[in-house]
Amino acid sequence: MSRPDLNLLITLDVLLAEGSVARAGQRLRLSSSAMSRSLARLREATGDPLLVRAGRGLVPTPRALELRELVRQLVQDAEAVLRPAKKLNLQQLVRTFTLRTSEGFVENFGPGLIARVSEEAPGVRLCFVLKPNKDSAPLRDGTVDLETGVVAKTIGPEVRAKSLFRDRLVGVVRCGHPLSKGKMTPSRYATCGHISISRPGLELGAIDEALESLKLERNIVTTVGGFSTALSLARTSDLIATVPERHTGILRVGMHSFRLPVATPELTISLLWHPRMDADPAHRWLRDCLRAVCSEQLARSS
Repeated sequence: MSRPDLNLLITLDVLLAEGSVARAGQRLRLSSSAMSRSLARLREATGDPLLVRAGRGLVPTPRALELRELVRQLVQDAEAVLRPAKKLNLQQLVRTFTLRTSEGFVENFGPGLIARVSEEAPGVRLCFVLKPNKDSAPLRDGTVDLETGVVAKTIGPEVRAKSLFRDRLVGVVRCGHPLSKGKMTPSRYATCGHISISRPGLELGAIDEALESLKLERNIVTTVGGFSTALSLARTSDLIATVPERHTGILRVGMHSFRLPVATPELTISLLWHPRMDADPAHRWLRDCLRAVCSEQLARSS
């Protein structure tokens, strides 16, 4: 069996990225005819057309879409192998990392992470962006370096995940609220006014399922988009906010929190990143920083 020409992987990577023989040729500094010959060889090697004409352009076949991420990763791994390794100098490191997190995470763990990063690598900047959904595309395309949250079934199978801590849902009301005194029962909890948090992937359905088994239903008065808004409303009203306990510790200061009177599964908050960043020394250092900050802060608060 003849060995495959591994140079074709680079050609395929560029072709799939550009979706154009002409633009791929420009990037690789090859003529259009040379690129066309390479595409013909790739079609023969894979047994698939890979790119087919649609109007004036080319579109990838299902097989090409299937190969795109794998080929990109193989090319990046090969480039990393052939690149001299540099020892990480944190004092000289100048870089901006983008972290996508849910409400409450930055308030609770951001100050500690920023302080640690500033001390160890003063040239590093952290950019925190809100997490509106569980789409893993920002990790794949590199617009986000790290993400925190509950691993969803819809997340890309290639995404790496490392557990940060386990959390549970708690009820939260203002100080002096009637629910801040006396025994909490499912009936008392359900009949009071509730704030529902409508966020894709937020596992609050377990509460309603547990109440339904008792023939009870939450009295939902209003719906908001995040933990911070829910807690702000609960702080100045008689409504109940139900939020993750550890995720919202600082946001709940000055309020009364209580264990839910029904059983709900624990949540595992994880750190997520794309595998192409596995071997990046600076990225690995930041992952270690974040895990250490979470561990230290939770140990102090327990």
